[in-house]
Amino acid sequence: MGSERALDVRLFDETVAAIALFEGSEHRLVYQNDACARLLGARPVGLPAREAFPEADAEEFLTVLDEVVATGRPCRLPEAREPDAGAPEQARYFVYSCTPVTMAEGRGAMVVALDTTAETMALERYEAVVTAVSQMVWVLRADGSAQELVPGWQQLTGSPWHDRMDERWGAYIHPRDRARLGREWRAALAQEPPGLFETTFRVRAADGSYRHVSTRCVPILRNGRAEEWIAATDDVEDTWSASLRERLLAEIAQVSGEGLDDSFAAVVKAIVPELADACVIMLLDNEEWPLPEHVAVTARRAASSTRHGLPAGPPLRDQTVVISDTVRDVLASRTPRTLRMPAGEGVPPGIVPAVTEQWLRSADATSVTLYPLVAEDIVLGYAATSANGDAPAPGPADTKLMQRIFRSSERPIRKSLDLQRARRTALRLQHAHLTSPPDVPGASLAACYEPASSANEIGGDWYDAVIHADGTLVLDIGDVSGHDLTAATAMGQLRSMLRGLAWNNGPECMPSAVLAMLEDAAEGLDIASFTTAVHARLQRGPAGAWHMTWSNAGHPPPLLVPARADPYFLTGAHVDPPLCVAPVLPRTSHHHTIAPGDTLLLYTDGLIETPTASLDEGQDRLLTAAAHQRGSPLSDLLDSLQRSLSDNRDDIALIAFRADPPSSETEDAPHTPRRTAPPRG
Repeated sequence: MGSERALDVRLFDETVAAIALFEGSEHRLVYQNDACARLLGARPVGLPAREAFPEADAEEFLTVLDEVVATGRPCRLPEAREPDAGAPEQARYFVYSCTPVTMAEGRGAMVVALDTTAETMALERYEAVVTAVSQMVWVLRADGSAQELVPGWQQLTGSPWHDRMDERWGAYIHPRDRARLGREWRAALAQEPPGLFETTFRVRAADGSYRHVSTRCVPILRNGRAEEWIAATDDVEDTWSASLRERLLAEIAQVSGEGLDDSFAAVVKAIVPELADACVIMLLDNEEWPLPEHVAVTARRAASSTRHGLPAGPPLRDQTVVISDTVRDVLASRTPRTLRMPAGEGVPPGIVPAVTEQWLRSADATSVTLYPLVAEDIVLGYAATSANGDAPAPGPADTKLMQRIFRSSERPIRKSLDLQRARRTALRLQHAHLTSPPDVPGASLAACYEPASSANEIGGDWYDAVIHADGTLVLDIGDVSGHDLTAATAMGQLRSMLRGLAWNNGPECMPSAVLAMLEDAAEGLDIASFTTAVHARLQRGPAGAWHMTWSNAGHPPPLLVPARADPYFLTGAHVDPPLCVAPVLPRTSHHHTIAPGDTLLLYTDGLIETPTASLDEGQDRLLTAAAHQRGSPLSDLLDSLQRSLSDNRDDIALIAFRADPPSSETEDAPHTPRRTAPPRG
């Protein structure tokens, strides 16, 4: 190391090639020659690479920088195309290479870029002219003999050409393609007269990996019979890989914005069976990086998929494993590793959960390959893919393609990760506010909160219950527009303000006045632009009845379920708008008596609104369900309504109040307050 000489950047000042030098863990740009500035645009020297090259399509280039510095091995990037500013219809072609170097500042990387537009265009024209001539041209005769006209077989496979299409030739075909290729060929021979035969299959290359080739056979007919077939075979691996990669990424992107587990489920379904027989995603339970030494770190199975024909995979529930040193090494090096599984032996412990180990043995797995999963430099976990039965272990080209798929899926995974973090924060914020309902003398009270099933839905729903010193009960239900962390934050602020206003103004303050004060504060502090709410005051009267006074700011109306009559909505005589919509308009208070045994339900619109039904239909369904459950305990009532009415697309807040039914045996006895159902979720 000490004998290495630092690179003199002056060597590159006048070179034709575009050259940029980076150093340090952040890949700080320390040099850019004039050719690089002309080709890629002048970049500020001294900035980290991610800041100097902020373009969205620079992500692969930045990933290669990480790989070259980490491994010390040079890398050539795939050819890139960019539209020419002066001629948008004309694509420009570049070739990049990245090489580790030693500079005065320390270890770094040198990137060399060449504009190959002229050469590429010339090559494309040449390929267009000779498109009829493939890498290999050969003739197959009716007796099974074969002759190579334009050589290429030995260059591809490392083996001399075989003069008969027999088992020696078939041994080079991928085991999974042999049966299909045979069926297609027999079908072509059975045609009358035989027609053009085209197919794509995999051939074992000289390095042991399999490459896709496309074969086109044209029959030479004599007396209506195919006496010979002229065949042209092209190596289409690069085209096939690029096409597959784009298709798989399009499939993965379709679930972008869903939960992290949903995104990884899309990944495994996309790559199985195209690239692997089975795939399982293991996510680390420990978010600390680097992983702590001498401390057990577990990973949970988040998603998996198996190809058709293999035994069904085990269920996802309760699937964890304490990761082994092998997994730790893969994560630390961020380099894939293939583990061979000789016949009769299983995968080493600490790779996948025990039930997955058993599945691998039952499915005749011959190898398992581990791939690190990284997003925004955060190591999320790893993927384990398997080759089963007669499938060969993945070769270097297979592993590299799979690695590129995982890297390229980083963007939708990153979106899901960000959304998951925001959702987790919002739910913590909501649960901090949604406390258990208080004990209410003379009545029962229950409440629950159910978050939406989709990670996109982070709601602003809330409920609240407060008892004044004189026994007056205040109930609130509300919904802040929006489904994000901002809505959840606004929810917490509005709920706290409404609680404070109701308490400080005392039990005699009319609900309409309390909502007007809340609206004024929210408008002045610019907290929320659109919020619906019901603020209700319940005061105990004679003979176990309760007098209810409420004000409704554009919220779904309260539901009353009488003890011995049909349920109905408390709409009041006047409909007030949501908060912060028309703050100059006066608000209205409404009155109603709740008889002993009657149940009052306050709810948010997630209970009655679905994409497939109108609001009126949802309210009708609520009336029917509430009538059916009228005698149930409040906690059972809320649980039943939530399960039977909601599609879980939106979050739901519910709070229910029931006046104690009359009882001649206990009317004069001291009352024992009841409380049920702390908030769920």
